[in-house]
Amino acid sequence: MTTPTEQPAQPKPYNLRNPLPLSAAQESEVKQIYYKRVRTLCAPEIKAFAECATNRTVTATWVCREQRLLMNSCMVARAQPEEEDRAREEWFATHAERRRAKEEELAKVERRREEVIRMMRADEERRRNEGK
Repeated sequence: MTTPTEQPAQPKPYNLRNPLPLSAAQESEVKQIYYKRVRTLCAPEIKAFAECATNRTVTATWVCREQRLLMNSCMVARAQPEEEDRAREEWFATHAERRRAKEEELAKVERRREEVIRMMRADEERRRNEGK
């Protein structure tokens, strides 16, 4: 019951970009897609920094400063909420495909397990017959 000073709770609008609440593992998968997309967008800057830092240890900090700053500024510029939304959309778009692949893999494992059990039973039967 609401008091005169309280406003009744408004229902939350349905979020089309995130139609389901995701588990922590699913959110982790979305983050992996997100980071991969950002790294892909900044690939030239990352490559330039990596080439500069090759065969350097501590000196890479100041020798490759310009490349590092370019790489970091690219990553910060590209790592926006819009990019995370795109990663989330990609996750939902490929969700059914990943589920189907996982089910196929589980079915394959189950078929192999049944085959191994059948082979073990045949081997046991053969050993019993040899012992008689």
